[in-house]
Amino acid sequence: MPAFPRSVQKILELTRDVACTPKQLVEVIDTDPVITVKILKMVNSAYYSLPRQITSINHAVVYLGFNTIKNLALSIAAIGIMPANNAANFDMGQYLLHSLSTAVIAKHLALNLEDADPMDCFIGGLLHDFGKVVCAQFMPDEFKQALMISQTAQSSLHEALRQTLGTDHAVIGAMLVEKWRFAPGLIEAIAHQYPEHNQRSDLFACVFTANQISKKLAFGFAGNPTVYELPPRVAKTMGGTLDDVIAAAGDLNGMFEEAKVFARI
Repeated sequence: MPAFPRSVQKILELTRDVACTPKQLVEVIDTDPVITVKILKMVNSAYYSLPRQITSINHAVVYLGFNTIKNLALSIAAIGIMPANNAANFDMGQYLLHSLSTAVIAKHLALNLEDADPMDCFIGGLLHDFGKVVCAQFMPDEFKQALMISQTAQSSLHEALRQTLGTDHAVIGAMLVEKWRFAPGLIEAIAHQYPEHNQRSDLFACVFTANQISKKLAFGFAGNPTVYELPPRVAKTMGGTLDDVIAAAGDLNGMFEEAKVFARI
């Protein structure tokens, strides 16, 4: 898989630095014309309904904030390296909607937790299933077989992948984001995303919960029909069962609409 553009890697480095300034972020984005054009297209969309046309990244940061622009840049980069077609016939459009919905919901859930960084949760949600993209592109026969096993038996896709590949998309995705030099906490959240892992971090809790919400409400589809109940440790962190979290989460359909806007860029 290709590396993220150097500009996006620099954005990630900058935004982990508490001393980073908006000016530094703008300077990096301005060096990448593709990301610049797509961010400006996004911020001028009906979704944001800003009172005036935004014509520069500097103005975009002022109107939408540092973290929103970071999220847009990362989303654009991740979408940009996805193949348009694959021999496994994996629906990339539905996959993208699921991933972006999980990202948006994970970010929202993190706002209520003291030890969860909303931006890390967004990134974790966006990339949690990226190993499936690798499988669909480079191991299409085994991936297609796993999809058929999962859908026929209405069983978990990661278990089917272990049958056909000897590993699963979480392991592959974690290897990829480690290559991309993401933070250790994000690598762990992607590698350990099943109930049996039951990680202690709030990042894991937000991404795991958001993933189940996206599946249960059919916000896109990433090939896995199985919706898991929250493990005890995650339920304690999130304040209840999966249904309790859904009831308390607010306008989830609005979050799905936000994901659709991201997908259109």
